[in-house]
Amino acid sequence: MFMAGVNKVIILGNLGKDPEVRFMPNGGGVANLTIATSESWKDKQTGEQKEKTEWHRVVMFGKLAEIAGEYLKKGSKVYIEGALQTRKWQNQQGQDQYTTEIVVQGFNGTLQMLDSRGGSGANAGGFNQQDSQQSGGFQQQAAAPQQSGGFNQQAPAQQAYNKPAQQSGGFQQQPAQQQSSQQQSPPQQQSGGFQQQQGGFQQNAPKVNPQEPTIDFDDDIPF
Repeated sequence: MFMAGVNKVIILGNLGKDPEVRFMPNGGGVANLTIATSESWKDKQTGEQKEKTEWHRVVMFGKLAEIAGEYLKKGSKVYIEGALQTRKWQNQQGQDQYTTEIVVQGFNGTLQMLDSRGGSGANAGGFNQQDSQQSGGFQQQAAAPQQSGGFNQQAPAQQAYNKPAQQSGGFQQQPAQQQSSQQQSPPQQQSGGFQQQQGGFQQNAPKVNPQEPTIDFDDDIPF
């Protein structure tokens, strides 16, 4: 994907004065902020600590402008994401003037309050424009009772596999059938059949005995 360029500015600093908020004819809010960013360093030659401050013009539109006018004031520490824009205007003498500002609006704009006072309210307000749709989607996904209900509907199906009573009953029925079959066949018949088998074994025994020679013990006695 070819990208023509990126125009994004991140500012972390403090307001130099209270926001100036006005409303356009269509009802939309516009807030002008002046934010200072400072950097400090130590001079290697003199060893002195030096500091440099840069001032930035920031313009906010829509809901963010209303939030800035309600929660921000001089000295407030903020985090801002926006884009650089240069606008043209004329002074009292009719001469053209150009001003470059950081514009914060729409889904590309971000405002976060970093002060302890009202910080949570600012963070929530700062993301209203970006997260209003996402927040609604999250609430729909977070409908736990529906998912819980679906789980309860699935639970009986799982319980169907956990019915030991039916399985146990079927297992008891099988031994009952075996017991009934044993009751139907009296043990005497079984024992009789065993005797018949033994009898058959005894009947087979005489067939083996005739093959052995008979011994007359009276003939072997010498006296």
